[in-house]
Amino acid sequence: MTFRILRSMTLTVFALVASGVAAQQDATPQVSVELSDSETIPGQTVDLRITVLVPTWMTKPVVFPAFEALNVLVRVPDRGTSPISENIAGETWSGVTRRYKITPMVPGRFLIPAQEILVTWADPDTNEPREDIIAISDVQVTGVVPDAAADLDPFIAAEALALTQQISGSQAPLLPGDSVIREITASIEGVSPMFLPGLLDTTPIQGVSVYPSEPVLSETSNRGVTSGTRTESVTYLAQSGGADMAPALSIDWYNLGTGAVETATVEGIDLSVDAPVAREGRELSPQKLIWLCIGVAVLLVIVALTWRSARRHWIALRTRRQSRYRASASFDRDQTRSAIVRRDLSATLNALDRWARRFPDHNPGTDPAVVQALATLGALRYANDAAGTSETACWSGLDATVRSYQDRGTRDKEAAVLPPLNPHPVLLEHR
Repeated sequence: MTFRILRSMTLTVFALVASGVAAQQDATPQVSVELSDSETIPGQTVDLRITVLVPTWMTKPVVFPAFEALNVLVRVPDRGTSPISENIAGETWSGVTRRYKITPMVPGRFLIPAQEILVTWADPDTNEPREDIIAISDVQVTGVVPDAAADLDPFIAAEALALTQQISGSQAPLLPGDSVIREITASIEGVSPMFLPGLLDTTPIQGVSVYPSEPVLSETSNRGVTSGTRTESVTYLAQSGGADMAPALSIDWYNLGTGAVETATVEGIDLSVDAPVAREGRELSPQKLIWLCIGVAVLLVIVALTWRSARRHWIALRTRRQSRYRASASFDRDQTRSAIVRRDLSATLNALDRWARRFPDHNPGTDPAVVQALATLGALRYANDAAGTSETACWSGLDATVRSYQDRGTRDKEAAVLPPLNPHPVLLEHR
């Protein structure tokens, strides 16, 4: 009897040890995903909790995924990651859990795609670091609008919402140069202030310039409840006469506590300006418009009747100008300079010859500098007998000399027509 009991106890111990060793050898990290609710009101959050457990311990922090999806706000709250331990099959497993706050921003169904988690932990046999990549399935969240708030646009659900307004500066009626600062603050509880729409209307106002400032958002969290404010300000500057109002503001919102739609409002402000109304432009009366059309028609008729004659006169004038130019020393000078710029020696010599035949008294062909430059260029090109001389320098010098004759012919012509200094030399001799 005693032997049988001892034998049974021994077999039981061996079985437990063997099962424990097998469990450790086959052990892998365990990952669980829990979603507190698959549906919520847009702007309200659901909790997504991911728990990772290993049979030994973790040698590095778990690399959690960054959940992202269009029109879904995903945040990790303060102290959202914490250590944890659980008893699995009689063994204590250690790990970590992380909580995400999933917030649909608009109504609809949203899919957060499947992700992977990197777990680094101690191997049960060797205690060496070991890495495992664990896949987690996708997550679906639906934003549902309550029936009572189906007509809200934009949809805002909160525990409380209030609007306050502060006015500083001058009071109506304003004078040109006076300014008014309007500041509106929206305070909201139970949802982030980023869900609030724009507060101020910056539509132009007659006689008043509008200068809005950038919105300022402030968000806080108290025991898991999100709240905050959105503040916008605008400066109105009076410029000319006008009688208008800065519009009132109202926001319809859904009260999560009462399940009813409520409205937060602030009044508009008077921005009338005591000054003459500035006219942007003069409007034409029908009579003036008719006379303007008649004048344009008469002008077109005159242009049509005189076009041919004016065109003939213009062509004749252009022809005379071209003829005078071609018969002038300026034309020969320009032709000579054009040949020099092209470095065409033959064309340069021909142009100088034409210049000499037409205006022998004002011919640069007899200029020593021109003669020397042409001789050097001829030697360089045909005799190769001007060692040490640059062809570029010769052409540049030649161009400078010819250019110096630009107004010389005109000045000489004017000097020729001046009366002599002694108009009656014969009479002076008789005296």
